[in-house]
Amino acid sequence: MCIIVNGFKEKVPVNSSISFLIAHFKEGDADLIVEHNGRFVYPDKYSAVVVSEGDSVEFINPNFGG
Repeated sequence: MCIIVNGFKEKVPVNSSISFLIAHFKEGDADLIVEHNGRFVYPDKYSAVVVSEGDSVEFINPNFGG
């Protein structure tokens, strides 16, 4: 299925959780912030939140850049 990840169309398996996506896209920042369809996702919910076709996910790395 197709979702939008950080503004780019990506193909991911059906029933992908946020936890799966973090590993799949190699987002290893311990302070990672995740938005799903514009809403903040708490880290304890990463394995429970499953994306659907057309959803949007943003990975925000607050420690990135200067």
